[in-house]
Amino acid sequence: MAYGLSTYAFFWRLSERAPKPLTVREMLENTRALGADVFQICDHPVIESFTDAELTEVRAAADDLGIRLELGTRGVAPGHLRRYLRLAEALGATFVRSMLNTADHRPSTDEATALLRETVPAYAERGVTLGLETYEQVSTDDLLTVVRAVDSPHLGVCLDPGNSVARLERPVDVVERTAPHVVNIHVKDFAFSRRDGWIGFTLAGCPLGEGLLDYAHMVERVLPDERDINQIVEHWLPWQGGFEETARLEDQWTQHSVNTLMRSK
Repeated sequence: MAYGLSTYAFFWRLSERAPKPLTVREMLENTRALGADVFQICDHPVIESFTDAELTEVRAAADDLGIRLELGTRGVAPGHLRRYLRLAEALGATFVRSMLNTADHRPSTDEATALLRETVPAYAERGVTLGLETYEQVSTDDLLTVVRAVDSPHLGVCLDPGNSVARLERPVDVVERTAPHVVNIHVKDFAFSRRDGWIGFTLAGCPLGEGLLDYAHMVERVLPDERDINQIVEHWLPWQGGFEETARLEDQWTQHSVNTLMRSK
């Protein structure tokens, strides 16, 4: 098991709001400086346009820094997943995270199962594991129906308990139901706060350990150490009104998360 950072830990610093968005190399260097051992390039489609030479450079940089790479995308279309399998091979990654839905494709459980049965064997042949993330667009029951139907050790669940709150699924229940199938964990804390005038609530991120994520319960049920499941830091950090303050707080949250995880060993 190793701790790592996702591109979502750098969300604002690589966004269009950044005066100079971070490069993959800079995020790798930041990951190493913080003491993390994995970098998950997640929902960062620019990686799809990298040439073979650029992919080789990224892999070499990660190797030099002692960082293991993972990938993340969305969708279960065979052509798209095969593309990410090729990227994973080029980068030396052994894990790819995906989601069942995309903006223009929302497969039923039967369709998703059929599509994944086309693709997962190729992942297995190359020693790459695919993890489907828990989130509000798909019920945990439906996600597990697909994973169990495909029935491969190279297909599992990427567990992010906070995502399912918007579906009115309790995070602890999501953890309990998915635990045997988890192959990757996204670690981000979250909390509700009253909106101005007490008109409704906002669900947003918060520093790890200060919100509603029951991290101890998650680790107790999933057993990431014993099962060699990587834990990847992400954030739901709201925009703070300006780039400098947002970037400062994003970096602070990331450092805090890594330090908290290291102390939990």
